[in-house]
Formats: sequence, C-alpha cells, structure tokens
Amino acid sequence: MNNKMIPVEESFAEWRKDGAYRQAYETLDGEFALASALIEARSEANVSQEEIARRMHTSQPAVARLEGGHGNPSLKTLRRYAAATGTRVRIVFEPVGAASPAQGR
Repeated sequence: MNNKMIPVEESFAEWRKDGAYRQAYETLDGEFALASALIEARSEANVSQEEIARRMHTSQPAVARLEGGHGNPSLKTLRRYAAATGTRVRIVFEPVGAASPAQGR
C-alpha cells in the first residue's frame, strides 16, 4: 500500500478534468461564495461567532451553521447578520458563465 501524500491542489486539478465534478462544484459555487462572504464580514468586524449570535439574538451554533453553508438563509437573516457585522447586504446578478472569485480555487 502506498501512503504517498498528494497535495490537495493536484487532487483538485485532476478532479476538475471530470465534467460531473465541475458541474457539481459550479452548482455549489453560490453556497461557497455566501459562506465565504459571511466569514469575511465577521473577520473584518473582528468579532467572534458568539458575539454575532448575541447581536442577532440567536445561538452560536446557528451562526456556525449559517457560516458553514447549511440551510438556505432568508434575506431577513442575512440582513440581521449584516447588521451584526456593521455591513449591508448587496445582491448582484451576473451573466451565466461569468467568472467568479470561487472559480480560482
């Protein structure tokens, strides 16, 4: 048995050759982008999940689920999160096939 470590970038490069993988990844692109934006907003605000939860009047596990991309948060929830981080929600519609920051991963 070969226990050679393979860098994750090599694995992703190989997987991207598979059309089914690319399609599944692109399907999740929105979820990745949202989770990344939430975490970035909290990081920029320099606050913990616990503090975000307190400001949103919810629990820390609920914030963790939100940042983990679990569920489909409402616009109301996103606005509460934005208020808790001192930011605002901005929604942008892009043409299909437009490059997104997540595609560089």
